[in-house]
Amino acid sequence: MGFGHPECPARLEAIEQRLRQSTVDAALERREAPLASISDLELAHGRMHIASLRGLTDGLRDEVAAGGPTHAQIDPDTSINAHTWDAALRAAGSAMAAVDAVMAGELDNAFCAVRPPGHHACRDKAMGFCFFNNVAVAAHYALDRHGLQRVAIVDFDVHHGNGTEDIVAGDERILMASFFQHPFYPYGGAASTASNLLNVPVPAYTKGDGVRELVRAQWIPRLDAFQPELVLISAGFDAHREDDLGQMGLVEADYAWITQQLMAVAQRHARGRVVSCLEGGYNLDALARSVEAHVRVLAGL
Repeated sequence: MGFGHPECPARLEAIEQRLRQSTVDAALERREAPLASISDLELAHGRMHIASLRGLTDGLRDEVAAGGPTHAQIDPDTSINAHTWDAALRAAGSAMAAVDAVMAGELDNAFCAVRPPGHHACRDKAMGFCFFNNVAVAAHYALDRHGLQRVAIVDFDVHHGNGTEDIVAGDERILMASFFQHPFYPYGGAASTASNLLNVPVPAYTKGDGVRELVRAQWIPRLDAFQPELVLISAGFDAHREDDLGQMGLVEADYAWITQQLMAVAQRHARGRVVSCLEGGYNLDALARSVEAHVRVLAGL
């Protein structure tokens, strides 16, 4: 994204260092992310959107070779460089490869430590640090390539997953459940009307006890009624109390508890199949600790 941007390579470096130094590490199997195919991206995105991002990247490569600018702005917060295309393909490819692995029974579940994130990417628009919507692509991939009937997407990022909503709203095969700080970027979600959306706006400074109550009272009954065959998680950790990009008050124990609840839903209805994809989280230490707590539960430790 450019120097000083919060969505930076150090995010994945902090996560990897934390996991390597933890007792979780021995339980992990690491896999390289493959490149997503264009046809799979088209399950959730329009052809012109995909083509425009590829064209921007190709143009930047030519400009960089000629000594020109290294970045092009998508919006005030989001820029693209000569490597963004490949990175975005691998982020989406990771989510689909994880779906393949859990559907085949090779893995019980998976956490995709990917950049760029995805949940602000709309069907025909990149925004909010996001280019392709990793979880929405994975959801449609599970439905259309694996023949599932019901897939849940659960989003606990501090920001509303407006891109995910844009792609899945009205598709009764997908249930999207989320909470998010409101009013806050991207300033939507609170008035969503599609019957397959359960968006729960919460005020700034909401702490873990408030989030746990809404999970118990709203998320779990709706998820159990839906009976998903696969649970996808948009795992943003910027609702942590130490993260300056949000004003909520979650801590690692809250992320572990939420993960436990979603794992229990998956055990009841989806043979334990969970695929989690990294979204936000920009305080590096809090992000790394929160991911460890999340992955520790996924690993059954």
